[in-house]
Amino acid sequence: MTRARAARLAGAIASGLALALARPPADLGPLALVALVPLFVAWRGRPARGRAGLAFVGGVVYFGTLVSWAWYFGPIAVVPLVAVLAASWALVGAGVGLADRLGIRSPWSTAALWVVGEAIVARFPLRGLSWGEVGYALHDVPVARAVASVGGVPAVSFLVVALNALVADAVVARRAPAAGRAARRAGAGAALVGLVVVAALVLRVETEPAGELRVAVLQGNDRNRDLTRAEREARYLPNSHFGLAARVRDPVDLIVFPESSLDEDPRTDDELGARVARTAVEHDAWVLVNATADGPDPRTEASNLNVLYDPDGEVAGTYAKRHLVPYGEYVPFGAVLRPLIPVLDEEIPRDHVPGGRAGLFDLDGVRVATVICFESVFGHEVRPLVRDGAEVIVVSTNNRSYRRSANSAQHLAIGQMRAAETGRPLVQAAISGISAFVDADGDVHATTDLFERTTLEATVTPHTGETLYVRFGEWVLWGSVAGLVAAAAARLIGRRGRSVESGGTDEVPAPAAAGAPPGDPR
Repeated sequence: MTRARAARLAGAIASGLALALARPPADLGPLALVALVPLFVAWRGRPARGRAGLAFVGGVVYFGTLVSWAWYFGPIAVVPLVAVLAASWALVGAGVGLADRLGIRSPWSTAALWVVGEAIVARFPLRGLSWGEVGYALHDVPVARAVASVGGVPAVSFLVVALNALVADAVVARRAPAAGRAARRAGAGAALVGLVVVAALVLRVETEPAGELRVAVLQGNDRNRDLTRAEREARYLPNSHFGLAARVRDPVDLIVFPESSLDEDPRTDDELGARVARTAVEHDAWVLVNATADGPDPRTEASNLNVLYDPDGEVAGTYAKRHLVPYGEYVPFGAVLRPLIPVLDEEIPRDHVPGGRAGLFDLDGVRVATVICFESVFGHEVRPLVRDGAEVIVVSTNNRSYRRSANSAQHLAIGQMRAAETGRPLVQAAISGISAFVDADGDVHATTDLFERTTLEATVTPHTGETLYVRFGEWVLWGSVAGLVAAAAARLIGRRGRSVESGGTDEVPAPAAAGAPPGDPR
């Protein structure tokens, strides 16, 4: 391996590691503002394939660190997951290389391509995973959350990546004859990023408080391990949560039992149903519980179900999880894979069936949206719930399988951005932690520790009104797509025009690297 190639690989690895450090557990959020600079410098002047390869290496390091908690499910889970997520970085690298061949060399085009890459992996394959979006790194930065309320997390990602690309331009050109001019361009671009942030703060729409909702969250699993057979037979999880419910002494409007807190469907298990109903009546409160329920064919199908009881102890509504975890709640291509991988039948004996309607409940005039587990990660799926009237978002989750890893902290950080995007308070109810209350600005006001058996109570302030992100949706994504298409079309039309003027000879010199002075061989 040549020294130059080793340096490029080192740059890609450095970017992946730096961006991972910007996320929990290290949580050095501002590091994201320069984390991608080594990668952008390393791939400068490389062909599309070379850029894709370097980006893939950086992506493997980033996602391999970020989702290292997937190792609890073995290599069969983590290797394909990391490969698919890292492929989104490779796609961006290839896109930057192709754009460079067209003469499109701009930090803004790099940022637009990055936003498109994040949007693709958030939706494909198998409905995707948006856990790794760059914008999440700034979950604790109020200004970034304000930007998210205008354009969602994609807007934050766009500005962060553009800033990284501007810095990379300045680094590459610092020893060139035109270094001063390149530095001025980078400075002007950074100033423009600052102006956009100021504009977001000015244009931000503040949602309006609408009453109060007193909420109690129960966190009842303090076992940092799988339950024993004796514990399951003794119904440890339901008993633990009902015991916590009995500790709630102050008046509350809503009691939340987290995901997997009940071991059977309370609508069909008479004992559980009676205990939930009694809890509702004794507290004169709405009670939201979760269990695995039988599907249309109980032998092979199930559903991840939230069940809402009213203060009279009657079932008021249900929500079946719609965005299921592949190879966690169902086996894609099961007819082919189950015979080939027998362990799948042991780990996932029944495929969960996705629900068909949104989880929106009316609690005496307060509209509450409920999502289950990693559904809260997808901004483009949470936003419609707020468009339809949700004033509070409740996330019921079970992160116990990830032990004391950073998974729970990462999940909560993502919840902060969801709250900021939508201008809605968010209640995170986790069976083993981290449970939390997040206000409509994305600030966290109370949390639990991992594997702490406890209750968490707070007064939540429902909000009405629409942030600009809720009103206009994924406008940053579609603006990025439109900008890239327009730039490519303009370049192609320009080339065709020059070809006609030269009598049909389309001799266009190879473009110089972005940020490099004329004649620079990079």
